[in-house]
Amino acid sequence: MNAAAGFRSPWWLPDAHSQTLWRRFTPSRPLPRQRQRVELPDGDFLDLDRLAPEAGQEDASPVLVLVLHGLCGSSQSPYVLALQRCLQAAGLASVAMNFRGCSGEQNRLARAYHSGCTEDLEAVFVALREQGENRPVVGVGYSLGANVLLKWLAEIGERDGVLGGVAVSTPFALAHCSAALSKGFSRLYGHYFRRLLITQVEHKRESFRRQGGMPQELERLEALGDLRRLRTLWDFDDQVTAPLHGFSSAQDYYERCSSGPGLAQIRRPVTLIQSANDPIIPRGSLPQGDSLPPGIRLQLTASGGHVGFTSADQPDWLERQVLAAILPMLPASDAGHIEVGKRID
Repeated sequence: MNAAAGFRSPWWLPDAHSQTLWRRFTPSRPLPRQRQRVELPDGDFLDLDRLAPEAGQEDASPVLVLVLHGLCGSSQSPYVLALQRCLQAAGLASVAMNFRGCSGEQNRLARAYHSGCTEDLEAVFVALREQGENRPVVGVGYSLGANVLLKWLAEIGERDGVLGGVAVSTPFALAHCSAALSKGFSRLYGHYFRRLLITQVEHKRESFRRQGGMPQELERLEALGDLRRLRTLWDFDDQVTAPLHGFSSAQDYYERCSSGPGLAQIRRPVTLIQSANDPIIPRGSLPQGDSLPPGIRLQLTASGGHVGFTSADQPDWLERQVLAAILPMLPASDAGHIEVGKRID
């Protein structure tokens, strides 16, 4: 385990909540990305946002970095934009994956996405290959997206064309994290997620009512009943996430989709970046560094919040750490040309 001694919180972000909220509400400049749609086997779709290396450079990137956002996020999330900007400056191509319904356009089915939807990540990987993308892939996931990434890496084993991954603020034990979101100040995060998720489902249900063309999908949404009765994220997962995605209950969903139990099955190098004071992920749910497989490295900071990690010395500390974790996965001839410390404007 690496204690990440190089990270130091600034005085004006003194605790876990300020770190978490600062990252969430920090504005980010847009990027000139190219949108690409992936049609899924079940008739639904999701969208990707691709960014090539800096303008004027030939796209000679030796790798494609696939970025996965967190719960209620998208390719527009500040942390996604910050990473893609950093990768672009380093000469690396990237694609930000929007989970179903997260790209600004409602998806076609009643179902959406969840912490274990590895089938959608697999579909994206296959689609990229079918479209002629032959570069090896490195995955970078944040929060929910990190859980999906790790679960997928455990499922695919030594898949050709996949170099490894970087997972930031991973909820390794979903039940523990869901419970944490109903306690103390962290209840505000749980309330935020629950309200936003309920609003999304209600909007989709009303849209399907108006369209009138998908009676079976509308029936599934109508069967959910009055969502205003749900009081916690656990309630939402039990009454909405589970039935829409083939689980018998929230507990069944959490047990089958938590990435922690599958870490030992991962056969590619992975770096885990976690904060000990994460307000969403209890410290006790983190894997122990000395029990991790040889290819998995845990980089644990004393502070940093949830997908925060704004450093007193380097505002882009997190992006630099992700890039530094990717470089050892590349051939030495390619990694030697990439400067981790390059300033990102």
